[in-house]
Parts: sequence; structure tokens; C-alpha cells
Amino acid sequence: MSEMIDLAFDSAKEDMQKAMERLDVELRKIRAGKAHPSMLESVKVDYYGSLTPLNQVGNVSATDPRTLTVQAYEKSMLDPIASAITNANLGLNPMNNGEVLIISVPMLTEERRRDLAKQAKSVGENAKVSIRNARKDANDAIKATKDDGASEDAIKAGESNVQALTDDYVKQVDSRISGKEADIMTV
Repeated sequence: MSEMIDLAFDSAKEDMQKAMERLDVELRKIRAGKAHPSMLESVKVDYYGSLTPLNQVGNVSATDPRTLTVQAYEKSMLDPIASAITNANLGLNPMNNGEVLIISVPMLTEERRRDLAKQAKSVGENAKVSIRNARKDANDAIKATKDDGASEDAIKAGESNVQALTDDYVKQVDSRISGKEADIMTV
């Protein structure tokens, strides 16, 4: 019987870990005012008729906290890459010097920083909802083991283990969100 409870616990842990991974991906998308190559991960370039991720047609690097450079693998791709970055609505304007694209990352205004901090909180809340849903699914699966003959004590122990796991993941979400907010609000 306890193997069913263990299975529900492991499933919840896996779902909660996936929620944390999604949180990390979403938080990376929120720029904190510092130039980072991941800012351009969502950019797709028209490469000979097919939309291709930017990192497959050029090398993106951060030369300093305010500047990104894109070195195209083919010089003929500089203009399509520049237009793809402009069209991606990231608020960035690449400059083509004939060899590389130079992108100056503008300073964030105080209002924009607050908006980004709210966005980070929202992403964190979504992660917490996913974690709570995983807890609910696990608890439902654990309660269902009663029909299969599981003892009340085993069910209670399983539910308390799932709750402890949930609390741990919620703390991790809170710490990542507060870290991101501190990063965003740092001028």
C-alpha cells in the first residue's frame, strides 16, 4: 500500500520540480536592466525562408553590462538579424557596423522596474498555483488508497509528507522571486 503513496509523492515532487523549471525560464525572460545574451533567446530570424533561433545564425555576447553584440555566422545575415531583433518588441535597436551588430541596452526607468517586479511576482504566483495543484493531485491519489486498504496513519503520513514538500517548494519560489525583485530594483 505504501508504494501507491510513495508513487503519489514522487509524482508530486516531479510536477513541483517542473513548475520550478518553468519559473526559472520565465524569470530569465524578465530583464533586469543588465545586458545578457538570454535577452535575445526568443528572437527568430528569417534564415533562407525558415524562422531560425538567433543563436543558430549568430553568436550573441555581452561585452559590458549595457551592451550586447551579435556576430553573424554569415555577414549577409546582419540586416535580417537586425530587423528580427527590432521586430521582436524587446525595446532594443541594433546598430550594424558592417562586422557585428551592437545593441545598447537602455536604462530602466523606476516605473518600468516596478512593472517588471510585478511581472516577476505574477510569474511566482503562477508557479505556486502549479505547486498547489500538484499537492492536490497527490493528496487525492493518497486518499484513494484508502479504498485499497491503506491505513489512516499511512494516509496521514503521506499527506503530511506532501505538505512538507509543498512548503519547501513554495519557499524556493519566494526566495527566487525576492532575489529577482532585488536584481530588478538595483540601479
